[in-house]
Amino acid sequence: MAKTGVEEVLGELVSDVQDFLKRDASAGIILMGATILALVIANTGLYGQYNDFLAMKVTVAAGSFEIDKPLLLWINDGLMAIFFFHVGLELKRAVTEGGLSDPKDIVLPAAGAIGGMVVPVAIYLALTWGAKDAMEGWAIPAATDIAFALGIMALLGSKVPASLKIFLVTLAIIDDIGAIAIIALFYTDNISVSALIVAAVCIPILFWMNRRNVTDIPPYVLIGLVLWAAMLKSGVHATLAGVVLAAFIPMRDKKDASYSPVIRLEHSLNSSVSFVILPLFAFANAGINFAEMEADALTHPVTIGVFFGLIIGKQLGVFSFSWLSVKLGFANLPDDLDFKHIYGCALLCGVGFTMSLFIGSLAFGGTEKAFDERLGILAGSFVSGLLGYLALYFMGNPNKKSAKDVQPPVEPQ
Repeated sequence: MAKTGVEEVLGELVSDVQDFLKRDASAGIILMGATILALVIANTGLYGQYNDFLAMKVTVAAGSFEIDKPLLLWINDGLMAIFFFHVGLELKRAVTEGGLSDPKDIVLPAAGAIGGMVVPVAIYLALTWGAKDAMEGWAIPAATDIAFALGIMALLGSKVPASLKIFLVTLAIIDDIGAIAIIALFYTDNISVSALIVAAVCIPILFWMNRRNVTDIPPYVLIGLVLWAAMLKSGVHATLAGVVLAAFIPMRDKKDASYSPVIRLEHSLNSSVSFVILPLFAFANAGINFAEMEADALTHPVTIGVFFGLIIGKQLGVFSFSWLSVKLGFANLPDDLDFKHIYGCALLCGVGFTMSLFIGSLAFGGTEKAFDERLGILAGSFVSGLLGYLALYFMGNPNKKSAKDVQPPVEPQ
């Protein structure tokens, strides 16, 4: 039967959407769209409904056990735990079989990642010194948003040297390790010993399952849910349960080495994390109402510290530490890279956004300073992304080999 005109149009539309979602830049574009949508809604007559929606109570109870939180915290504590689980899977693959498995390939991006965390923190602290409450946000500019940064780089196509994407991916993975450590060590609430004991009991169970070569996913999900709930009640941030759970997922089936539970899970979560969880997190956390802006908002220590930490700190830290590692003989530049490309990438690393917003919510959640923090993140990330794009665009790539041609190492299924 011949297709009608409507069916043909719908078919072409579905095909176009599928093609778009397969592009490297799609996740970053959707993330940007969610941010813009939140800003538009927050500055219209829908702002009240937006706040009511995020404040809506969602309760889950089983007997005397109850979790009663507003929707915003379910997104930040619940959905972001899945994001951190996905990050944990990426880290495990990278360390065991991927780009972090060979030490000689780690030195250059590791140096850049360390500089990209240390220098922004130093700048933030210098600009907020003496303001005790403001100093609590010291870790905000230390983060890099891999989805946004890679999305911007993908828009440049063949203008970007192929190995620059590998450099950025590896740097971002190491940056994520640093962010996870910071959250675990410095952003925890009052500890509940009983809940922490329950969380601790989950660890040997997961270890036993891993050693017994349990490759079915449902048992891990069940223990992971108990671990998440226990950590939520313990005071240790619940999202870290995702990283802990990922560490115990078997990399390979001992009976069939061609099967990897880690890679299978990572692939199955890619779309959900990129196109649902991160955009929803951005939508829930980026809604700033500019009518509420006070006269000194732009010069608030938190705003200034985050802004310059991302714009100046990131580019200075990533570039200088990378440059030093090469000049001191600890690392080598890939053949298709020179320092101008490293500098352009260092500018892109100033796009903190998702992880910066997350750390900011831990540092300032529920206080008026949360507005200042978000303003600095949005402004700093926008300027860094624009400067990074322009720098890499005008630098060009004499090799004319697209960054899309080189993908992070992923085991074929």
